[in-house]
Amino acid sequence: MQKRKALWLCFTLSAICLAAIPPSETDDAARILQAAFQPSPLESDLRRLTDEVGGRVPGTPAMQRAVDWGVQMFKAAGADSVHTEEFTIPYSWTEGATEMTVSATGTALDPKLTHIPKVEFRVRCVSIAWAPALAPVKHVPVVDVGSGSSADFAKAGDISGKIILVHSVVLKTWDDLFAEYTKAPPVITAAVKGKAKAVAFMATREHDILYRHTNSNAGEIDRIPQVLVAREDGERMGRLLASGHPVWADLSIPNQLGGPIQAANVIAEIKGSEKPEEFVILGAHLDSWELGTGALDNGCNAALVGDALRAIKAAGLKPRRSIRFILFSGEEEGLLGSRAYSRAHRPELNKAAGVIIWDSGTGKTTGFADGGRKDVLDTAKRLIAPLQQFGLTQIKTDMESGTDHFDFMLEGVPTFVADQEEANYMENYHAVSDTYDKVDFVQLKKNVAEAAEFSFVLANLPEKIGPRLTRAQIEQSLRETHSDEMLKASGLWDAWESGNLGRQK
Repeated sequence: MQKRKALWLCFTLSAICLAAIPPSETDDAARILQAAFQPSPLESDLRRLTDEVGGRVPGTPAMQRAVDWGVQMFKAAGADSVHTEEFTIPYSWTEGATEMTVSATGTALDPKLTHIPKVEFRVRCVSIAWAPALAPVKHVPVVDVGSGSSADFAKAGDISGKIILVHSVVLKTWDDLFAEYTKAPPVITAAVKGKAKAVAFMATREHDILYRHTNSNAGEIDRIPQVLVAREDGERMGRLLASGHPVWADLSIPNQLGGPIQAANVIAEIKGSEKPEEFVILGAHLDSWELGTGALDNGCNAALVGDALRAIKAAGLKPRRSIRFILFSGEEEGLLGSRAYSRAHRPELNKAAGVIIWDSGTGKTTGFADGGRKDVLDTAKRLIAPLQQFGLTQIKTDMESGTDHFDFMLEGVPTFVADQEEANYMENYHAVSDTYDKVDFVQLKKNVAEAAEFSFVLANLPEKIGPRLTRAQIEQSLRETHSDEMLKASGLWDAWESGNLGRQK
């Protein structure tokens, strides 16, 4: 009841704000915003996706049910057309019953255990996704490598045949999250070089919250078995080791690996009235990890894309250019769906007028990152003016990574990634706790309105907001924004330099 009262208040306040906007300047935006705040199936759409379909990993029956959900949602929203496009993921992956037990006996001061009882406990853990299986091993030494720096590895000494414990900081900010991803590859490289048995990453969340990450870049099986251990258990292991206890682990990671699998993107369209061959994309990813039900990452924004389509149709407006509403699959495995789409549609990317992506839960949207495009800055600021009433005020010339705009950005297409406040996203990201009850529907409705308005006005400009950049121009932007360092840290720079990633040479 309180949620519905809050939504009603949101509708009312929006109507008051819109009444103050001069109709001659913002008539289309006003109509779309007003339509976006009307009651819609947004909540029931998301409930079906999360509670009934659940976690959605490509290659599983749940993912196919999610694709069917997307098709039905778009049709019900009134799309002019709806279809799916398949692509291939090189390997399938499913976690088995991962188990880890730790024991410790004696210390350097008391090797015969005359005063200290044997320590033994079960570690709460899950496998890192797309990591290889590990047949059951027993009594494997555990060695602490601190945060995993070169100095930490040197201090740890011989790691051959051992399980290495890697410490982390508690996740609080976007920078912390990006650091968690960029830190992993060099740790894995060092572990492989040192012939470690497995890597145990300490969770960045407290309260025994477990979550799923992958450290592979493109759906490939990783180089070494890896587990994520509950923070409290990892800290206990670290304290035992620091106090001089030898620590051993029994570990089993019975992951099931398979060959290539088919996945699908879901595409709906509102056909443009004057330039239908040109198009804007409004997108979000449909897949999720399966420990929770993928509500914040990214079910809420998959539902947002459908609701934005519904709002534009309800407003009775037809944009000059077509708008494609896309639910990408395989995002969690390395942006595979959007990469497949951008490559399959490369011949028509000169006609792409912009790509807009939402992928950060239901936190308040504060602005957009425009992919390093100074040339589109002034126009973009003008287009978001009607959205300032919601606190969306900024256009930043950042080249962000990690979501489905990425390959379009490296193809030279103008891209806009929604910048959002953290809200409750961090603790629940990829986690067992990412469920429907965490969604802020009042804010989600505002984000729907922003997505509908911005995608429509971008598609309705007399001329495209900006041209498709050449490869040389893209590389110049990468260097000016220091995003080349981002690609190097994530292991993608070689693919860019060789021409396997981004606009062709």
